[in-house]
Amino acid sequence: MEFALSSEQRMFQDSLHRTLADACPLQRVREVAADHLPLDRAVWRAVRELGLPALLVPEAFGGLGLSLLDAALAAEALGRHVAPVPFLGSAVLAPLALHEAGSDAQKRKWLPGLAAGDVVAGVAIAEPVAGARDGAGVTASGGRLHGSALFVLDAGAADVFIVADRDGGLHLVRADAAGLQRSALRAIDTTRPLGELHFSGVLAEPLPGARAATLDRLRSAAWSILAADTLGAGDAMLAQAVVYAGERRQFGRVIGSFQAVKHLCAEMAAQLEPARSLVWYAAHAFDALPDEAVLAAAHAKAHLAEVGTFVARTATEVHGGMGITDLLGLHHWFKRIGFNRQVLGGPERVREYAAQVQGLVAA
Repeated sequence: MEFALSSEQRMFQDSLHRTLADACPLQRVREVAADHLPLDRAVWRAVRELGLPALLVPEAFGGLGLSLLDAALAAEALGRHVAPVPFLGSAVLAPLALHEAGSDAQKRKWLPGLAAGDVVAGVAIAEPVAGARDGAGVTASGGRLHGSALFVLDAGAADVFIVADRDGGLHLVRADAAGLQRSALRAIDTTRPLGELHFSGVLAEPLPGARAATLDRLRSAAWSILAADTLGAGDAMLAQAVVYAGERRQFGRVIGSFQAVKHLCAEMAAQLEPARSLVWYAAHAFDALPDEAVLAAAHAKAHLAEVGTFVARTATEVHGGMGITDLLGLHHWFKRIGFNRQVLGGPERVREYAAQVQGLVAA
């Protein structure tokens, strides 16, 4: 089977790279990270103009109605530029949840705003997706929510939340709902702030079509997008290492001429390139091969977590002592990869889930 990107997808990715290069330089990333901003409006406005929030929203509700592969290509570019935008939660998971489980009224109310980027949605699915300790998470009773949700994606600037309860149900909760308390959660990657939600009988609007399979779909989408983001961040770190190795001189020669440094760069490239097809296939399977989607996404998430960690460490080594300073800003990509590795399940947990899906271990 021949599998490659279409000319439109390549043009879209090139346009996004050029836009982010202008709108999201490293200095802007530093400022956002230092100030712990919940949302960089300037960068968000730039990606809105390219239609990123509308990628997965059906055309009937003002969106583009594209595939998860298109969203993965966008995530790859966002990771390459460590863009501080609420993409995973607000532009991927929330539109998917509403499209697949929401009522017609809910879709008409929220999807147009999400497509335009006027509405930002936070998504609280970490406990049921990643596997939480007994008693953790949110319970639903009589149309109201109780308990706490941790590691809420895109929580800082959210106008509405998609919340999963312990039984796999999904609920819409307005950010200004009575009894809802939210707070920032300190995370390694300050360009994508996480949050905590605490519910004390908060009135919620259930998504009537939510089933166990709906959460599986959201899990698959999230894992594929996180893998794509890591791929982009790894590409950026490799590129910076190659440039640095071609400029830095030691003992009268550029360090890129030393065999050891050549091997380090070659090993990073050898790890990243095969991973690209794995990420693309996982995103493609979400729409075209739904029976394979969960397993493909699990493999992509777990493998890219390991590959990304290797590339982040090795690129930092190529930079020597410079790699741990703020002068180069390399640590922003390092933290991005670390965040992607653990959020919604680390590689060990994801591989355990993949083994359960295949019946290799008991659930």
